[in-house]
Amino acid sequence: MRPKTKAEVMKLVKERKVRYIRLWFTDVLGLLKGFTITVDELPRAMGDGMGFDGSSIEGFARIEESDMVARPDPSTFAILPWESKDQPVARMFCDIHMPDGKPFAADPRYVLKRNLERAKKMGFSYYVGPELEYFYFNNPKNTIVLDKGGYFDLTPLDVAQNVRNETVSALEDLGIVVEYSHHEVASSQHEIDLRYSDALSMADNVMTYRLVAKEIAQGRGLHATFMPKPVYGINGSGMHTHQSLFSLKGGKGQKKNAFFEKKGQYHLSKVARQFIAGLLKHACEITSVTNQWVNSYKRLVPGYEAPVYICWAQMNRSALIRVPMYKPGKEKSTRIEYRVPDPACNPYLAFSVMLAAGLEGIEKQYALAEPANDNIYRMTDEERERARIRSLPEDLLEAIKATEKSELVKKALGEELFHFFIRNKKLEWDEYKAQVTQYEINKYLPIL
Repeated sequence: MRPKTKAEVMKLVKERKVRYIRLWFTDVLGLLKGFTITVDELPRAMGDGMGFDGSSIEGFARIEESDMVARPDPSTFAILPWESKDQPVARMFCDIHMPDGKPFAADPRYVLKRNLERAKKMGFSYYVGPELEYFYFNNPKNTIVLDKGGYFDLTPLDVAQNVRNETVSALEDLGIVVEYSHHEVASSQHEIDLRYSDALSMADNVMTYRLVAKEIAQGRGLHATFMPKPVYGINGSGMHTHQSLFSLKGGKGQKKNAFFEKKGQYHLSKVARQFIAGLLKHACEITSVTNQWVNSYKRLVPGYEAPVYICWAQMNRSALIRVPMYKPGKEKSTRIEYRVPDPACNPYLAFSVMLAAGLEGIEKQYALAEPANDNIYRMTDEERERARIRSLPEDLLEAIKATEKSELVKKALGEELFHFFIRNKKLEWDEYKAQVTQYEINKYLPIL
């Protein structure tokens, strides 16, 4: 069991003879940051927090107001299994505060907490279960695949499978529950699925998962990447996110799945249908957050199992939102699967905007369109138009333009983070569009 209080942390540190503690936090772009303190500094860190210069952290502060404080969350304490057993090293996620003690408005962890508080005021808690796909390559400088396996394949003497198993063991050592792992559709592509959890814990777990996968792979002389589309012509990596709302019903404080209704179509409640409608209505606006890189849109093209069209269905995996089939007696498992996010997103912000869109649907009682039961990829443009099926943004610029007009995203992220994010993504697009690619060299240099 993980410790939950400062006293429990101090006791465990003493018992396990922990020498160093890494204080982790996440910048606006979803990159893990941190610094290390000695065990002697731990009481101060858990009391007043540890000051640091935030001016060099993406989206954090201007140089004239750079002082910030990292305050570790005791419930996130865990010992890192890949570090030296002689001098154990632990980690804790931190909440970022200003020197006056106020939470830093652009701290992604705080942003998610604020959106979860909105859900709580409406009577809900938000649970998610993301499926992160990723690739193993020889090193960060090439995309040479390690196998020719496909979906669920068991490849003999598969080095990557052994590395994946080590990764699962390391995650479990950190207290993160893994449901299953397997080879994915593309060569050298893998997936490890984490057990459904509350959104804040899961965002911390996603950040941990990405680092663990890279650490274990590097120890085996390999490179793990969560880049959405590293190889042309094969499937990219997604982060299909299962999600549901739970409400507290009187009595023994038991949580009830607010998405389940015994007599509802597909066993979905009115709340679930409105939540889905909210996600569909605001899908374009939130895509730059769930898919925040130029490369993200190389994955979102027809033909590679990634969603492109804005609709929902039950069995149809070409839809943006899928409703997994209900199993009798498994009411708590009733959920929706939002299939567009990729594993390189900032999970705190991605969960925030998905939740905000769903809650907007509930608050404003959006009506849900009929499900799309046909293969949408095989429909003509005219058929999709008649069915009122819109498309996701085709590139980062189109996505950013949609986000820039969105009051929902601005409210979810907070004005300060929202404006930084828009500026940063526009700069990324400007840098990208000025590049001369190998494709252009190969196609145009010989003939122009």
